[in-house]
Amino acid sequence: MNTPDPDQPSFPRAAQTSVRDARLRRNLTHATHTIRAKRAAAVAELPDWRRLRAAGAAIKDRTLRHLDHYLEELEASVTAAGGQVHWAVDAAEANRIVTRLVRETGEREVVKVKSMATQEIGLNAALERAGIHAYETDLAELIVQLGDDLPSHLLVPAIHRDRSQIRDIFRAHMGEWGRPAPEGLSDDPAELAEAARLHLREKFLRAKVGISGANFMVAETGTLVVVESEGNGRMCLTLPETLISVVGIEKTVPSWRDLEVFLQLLPRSSTAERMNPYTSTWTGTTGDDGPRAFHLVLLDNGRTDTLADRVGRQALRCIRCSACLNVCPVYERAGGHAYGSAYPGPIGAILTPQTRGTDSALDASLPYASTLCGACYEVCPVAIDIPDVLVHLRERVAEGGEFTRAGQRVRVRPARGHAAERAALRAAGWVLDRPYAVRAGQRLAARVRAVRPRRLPGPGAAWTDSRELPELPPESFRDWWRRTRGAEPAGDGGERPGDGGRGGAG
Repeated sequence: MNTPDPDQPSFPRAAQTSVRDARLRRNLTHATHTIRAKRAAAVAELPDWRRLRAAGAAIKDRTLRHLDHYLEELEASVTAAGGQVHWAVDAAEANRIVTRLVRETGEREVVKVKSMATQEIGLNAALERAGIHAYETDLAELIVQLGDDLPSHLLVPAIHRDRSQIRDIFRAHMGEWGRPAPEGLSDDPAELAEAARLHLREKFLRAKVGISGANFMVAETGTLVVVESEGNGRMCLTLPETLISVVGIEKTVPSWRDLEVFLQLLPRSSTAERMNPYTSTWTGTTGDDGPRAFHLVLLDNGRTDTLADRVGRQALRCIRCSACLNVCPVYERAGGHAYGSAYPGPIGAILTPQTRGTDSALDASLPYASTLCGACYEVCPVAIDIPDVLVHLRERVAEGGEFTRAGQRVRVRPARGHAAERAALRAAGWVLDRPYAVRAGQRLAARVRAVRPRRLPGPGAAWTDSRELPELPPESFRDWWRRTRGAEPAGDGGERPGDGGRGGAG
């Protein structure tokens, strides 16, 4: 199981630091608003987008229900095509497998395609500890690596950097990793791209081992698919003699016909393009073209445990498009680093606590890193109801209980600081379960409405720091109905203590 950095603060504490960075907020606002507007225009071109979205969700749900079958089919297909399949239960095992495979080649350098799975398991650090240097070849990932930084976005890892910062990073650090930046490098995008191209070309031509993830795996043929915009991925996938792909088990799709749906959904939702500039597919090895050896590392790392949760499992539909990040008001202000995970934004707030657990202060805080505005659900191309899962996980954090993790039942204590919340929810449950108590409370509130406080006391003060308490009406709906209609609203049982009824709140 991948574990959070013990020094990583909870989301609210980390966000307090990032929201004070005016440059960061300016960069994030400009980038997310630009991508958001382009995506909306690209999606609007398709009159059947909602049906396409529903089809994507249905395919994912069907695959997840029968994932054991499709994974066995995938393994058989990859093996028949000349590849080797390795199963990794957690991040540590995946890192051991990849490290062993690289060592067996005798190489000490690898080139990498942008991969969320390898970020998730901390592969670069694991390889470095084994004396193996991993070179990122995606432009944004290269910026992050040269700057000794961490990705802050699923699609654009260096979204928090502007052009002048990238120029300074190239000038200062590119020479430490290979070919230095050209003299007099400016912050012109064309010059920055050319500097990266020259720096990376020598690595592509020298590398004997490539490491990738995959956007999709087609079970019926054992084909892996990578979509990208720069062409660096295709260089990594075709030039090295050995290719190692680390892929989450949920990336499986049954057939090429299913893949067709996602190749329409993903480009428009991520880069606002009708199709990706580069869509690379490979099936095992051919002996004449491309790598001579292909290894597929199938990564669980908490996914099976997530699959067991009927509410939370929909997070495994995610195709990593990042549309939810680009519309999230919390992400726009806090940035990706505050989430303390390879998966920032709304999807990270539901995926990370399920795969890592909620034992740490950071992971227990992630389900609260949202306003529950629902914008993420509206743009999700596979209809993940992120707000619903967030509320579900908040309940888990507040109540604690037993959950499955890595095949074992573990006891999670209720999170500290939630005692008042739990007491309030229990009190609300007691009142809402008794209509006579609800009516009494409504009438009392109507009589004292003139002395309504502006701020809540105690723990509620933080809530009213940025919100106003709603105005109280002079009478409840039930009283208004009785006064104007002369009868109780339909469905009101009028229960009293001892009646044994459990009617609605009215």
